[in-house]
Amino acid sequence: MSTATRRAIRNPVLTGFHPDPSILRVGSDYFIATSTFEWMPGVRIHHSTNLVDWRPMGGALNEKRLLDLTGAGDSNGVWAPSLSYHDGLFHLLYADVATFSGGYWDPQNYLVTGPTPTGPWSDPVPLHGRGFDASLFHDEDGTTWMLSMVADWRPGRNRFAGISIQQYDLQARRLVGPDHTIFQGTGAALTEAPNLYRKDGWYYLVTAEGGTSWEHQVTVARSSHLLGPYLADPAGPLLTSYGNPSLTLQKAGHGSLVRTPAGQWYLAHLVARPYTPLGRCVLGRETAIQEVTWTADGWPRIADGVPSDVVPAPDGVPIAEVRPVSSEESEDDDFDEPALGVNWSTLRRPADPSWIDLSTRPSFLRIRGGQSPMGRQRPSLVARRVVAESCAFEAVMEFTPRNYRQLAGITAYYNTRNWYFLHVTADDDGTPVVDLLACDSGRVAVVPGVRSALTADRIGLRLRFDGPRLRFSYARTPGPAAGWTEAGPALDATTLSDEYAAQVVDGEPAAWGFTGAFTGLWVQDLGAEGAYADFDRAVYTANPAP
Repeated sequence: MSTATRRAIRNPVLTGFHPDPSILRVGSDYFIATSTFEWMPGVRIHHSTNLVDWRPMGGALNEKRLLDLTGAGDSNGVWAPSLSYHDGLFHLLYADVATFSGGYWDPQNYLVTGPTPTGPWSDPVPLHGRGFDASLFHDEDGTTWMLSMVADWRPGRNRFAGISIQQYDLQARRLVGPDHTIFQGTGAALTEAPNLYRKDGWYYLVTAEGGTSWEHQVTVARSSHLLGPYLADPAGPLLTSYGNPSLTLQKAGHGSLVRTPAGQWYLAHLVARPYTPLGRCVLGRETAIQEVTWTADGWPRIADGVPSDVVPAPDGVPIAEVRPVSSEESEDDDFDEPALGVNWSTLRRPADPSWIDLSTRPSFLRIRGGQSPMGRQRPSLVARRVVAESCAFEAVMEFTPRNYRQLAGITAYYNTRNWYFLHVTADDDGTPVVDLLACDSGRVAVVPGVRSALTADRIGLRLRFDGPRLRFSYARTPGPAAGWTEAGPALDATTLSDEYAAQVVDGEPAAWGFTGAFTGLWVQDLGAEGAYADFDRAVYTANPAP
């Protein structure tokens, strides 16, 4: 099929916070697993049959048995999962990273297996904690190997000390034999995210280098032997955006390869889209796909070595008259189902009945209040990814606060230090009021001119992202004829970005930013007095009409 009649892959294929893609094909089905950091369920999964249209399947790790993020710091938690398939089972390998301070990461790796890419999963097998970005390679001889970067905490040493490989015994469910360092990286440094492939007698090692920001790249090395030595492609990186600030897709790196049934190759990789050249990326790090060809002497190539916005789809994918709209882009949730939908995530704890209730009051989501915005053990935040520069989120809430320690509403959220919160609470005399809080780098302030008394316990709440601007509003009588009241001035949406969140002091990260903007439903019960809020409806719309 000619490129003129092939349908296009339009990048990013996974918009919003979907970094570190691990792509896998099983038969005619493709899956991508992405990092989730401090959000539950851990490891987000998407499915496609054509590499063009992607359907969210939700998160894989949805219970504390599989992942306990209690107390996890901002941008800690699940880093760079690896999804593979062998002998009838899906293998999901993931690291729970505890810190990034002082040269330490404490990256405990775990492996679970299951019959589908969303489980049910076996109990986690704890593996080594030498480094993160681990992956599994299932060789043609039946052996399985675990790869990861090696972290070196020692002052003055290279903290990214190379790529390690060690055999994994599938029956004994443990690592066996010695570990081997097989690649030290190139001059781009910060070598991580190893994935290993076999093709035409060669072992191809795909890594990420240059760090996770503007200098990010995908490096390929190869060897005729599993344990090396590995020679980096003399032509340089397979893919990078570095040095091309005019490209739409920046930070290109952290890739994994997939081969179609017809023998075509593609690379899934991380990108970001700053609102200004090399500026802030409110949508976080996203996933894109590039077409890969091979040279006569056996090296993979991407056109011009840079990420393209539009890529030819695999042969045989028909032109679609109407582009399917993902539920991540448009969804009206009336909370009629017995569990939260696949696009909802919860912060640091699973959505269990201790605080999430969809049954007591049918067609309502009851959220029992949790800790303060700075609390890292029991927050009560149900949120979804912001996937477009222009988008709107609206909710109808019923809430009767008894005092100023009880707050409920909607948020535009990045992490514990950067967020906005339009909420209902109670004044000192018990009068319900609507108000707006803003947290900038950990400093909480009231947005002036918003606070207003309410006479009913039912209210409509709305926010709208318009590029770098964010606006909140509320409706005293929500419904089709709702009259909306602006809540304060336009706010700076770019504080909800990786670049704004990251802070380096004396060369060491004091705070980091690896996620992206969320919007959602937040209930706080600061006195642990039994407060809850009922949400009747929540609507998310990307690129809404003016």
